[in-house]
Parts: sequence; structure tokens; C-alpha cells
Amino acid sequence: MEKTGNGKCIYFLSDVHLGASVLKDNREREQKVTAWLNSIRPHCSALFLLGDIFDFWFEYKRVVPKGFVRFLATICDFTDAGIEVHFFTGNHDIWAFDYLQKECGMIVHTHDEQFVFNDKKFYIGHGDGLDPKDKGYLFIKRIFHNSFLQHCFRWLHPDAGIAFAHKWSSHSRLKDNGKIEADAYRGSDKEDIEQYCRQVLQKEYFDYFIFGHRHLPLDINLTSSSRYINTGDWINHYTYAVFDGHQISLESYSPLG
Repeated sequence: MEKTGNGKCIYFLSDVHLGASVLKDNREREQKVTAWLNSIRPHCSALFLLGDIFDFWFEYKRVVPKGFVRFLATICDFTDAGIEVHFFTGNHDIWAFDYLQKECGMIVHTHDEQFVFNDKKFYIGHGDGLDPKDKGYLFIKRIFHNSFLQHCFRWLHPDAGIAFAHKWSSHSRLKDNGKIEADAYRGSDKEDIEQYCRQVLQKEYFDYFIFGHRHLPLDINLTSSSRYINTGDWINHYTYAVFDGHQISLESYSPLG
């Protein structure tokens, strides 16, 4: 996919954390995100979901986590209409295998990817595990991606496995001091994703770096022509990014009424 057409836009969304046990408004947030999806569908040429859409996701051979039917049905409306939906696994929904592809028509990415839209180069991913000095987190990430350990987890009854995963999720909370909420901007030298973008730019040029994970909407000029966009979250900010074929902007959703 290289071009946008017919005056339509590309949308980017992350960190909805549907089903988070530490949050009490999961139904309301699911309704809000589906309302947003329905509002953009007539204008959308592609949708990028940049990770942690679910607070936990694991596909057993014949079982998937309970819930999310409104959200998944809305995504199916997109793919049934021929709109590409790209799903990037995050640190909370890394165990997406083939269900979202086969049943919902999504294109699943397990790593950062590069795209070209209207001659603009995009570097897109979730945003976790980019700091090589964070040895502890990188070790845990390797464990979670280990196919043998994933197979072992499948031997747990889903009631036990999913309950354990939610407890772990509530305990670990995104590595940011146990909080689901983002802290304030830390400064260029302390923002892991921003630092990573600047390192990539030293080797290869990209017009836009689009990430999630941070839970803080950010629009940062890396150079005079290259920008880092963080899509924020749908817990406190309800923000997303949109590319109209010429420029990208960071927007917030406030439904009428």
C-alpha cells in the first residue's frame, strides 16, 4: 500500500486497554472507541491499531478472551468493506496468532514496520522494548515471545490462565511505576521512544515515526522535516493520529452529545 486515494485518510490508534481489570469503565470506553470507528469509516482508507488495544489477549486453540464483541464486530465492518486494518501487537496483547486474521480480517504485525504513503516514509510500531539498557524488560519480552513457553501456557485452563494474566497485568502495569496513567513529558534525553527515533534517523530518513505505548500524546519535531508522533491512549486522552495524504495531525475525540 503506497497511496491514499479518493480524499480518504489513514488513522492511527493505540493503548485502549480494553478489559483492564484496574479500570471500571471498560464498557464505556469500548462504546466510545466503536463510536469513533463508525465516525471515521466513511473517510478511512486504512486503520492502524498500534498495540495494547486489549489489556490482555491470548488465543488458545479453541478459546479467545471473553468480551470485546462490539469492538471486534466494528473492525469486521471495516475489513468487510475492504478497508485494511493493521494490528500491531503491544506488550499487553502480544499473543495474537491467527484468530484476528482469520475471523476479523486484520493484518497482524509482531514487529515495527516501514510503509510509504504518498511518497512519505513512515516507521510504525507499538514502542515497547526500544531501550537496550532496559535488560529486565527485554528479558521478560523474550520470555513472552518464546514459542515453547506459549505452548506451555496453553495447557492452563483458560479460566486459570486468563485470571493469572490479568493479575500479572495489574501488578506490572506497563513498567511505568505501576501506573496505567502516563507521567508528563520527561525531556528529549529521557524519552526512550524519542531517543530511538533520533538514533534511527542517523542511519535512515523517515518523515514520520508513529508509536503508542507511552500513553501520552506527543508531536515532536526531530528535524525540520521529520516528526515523532505518539498516539496517546484511550484511558485519559482519547487521542489518535490521522494522515490526510499530505500531513499528519494528532487529534482528540469528543463525541457530540
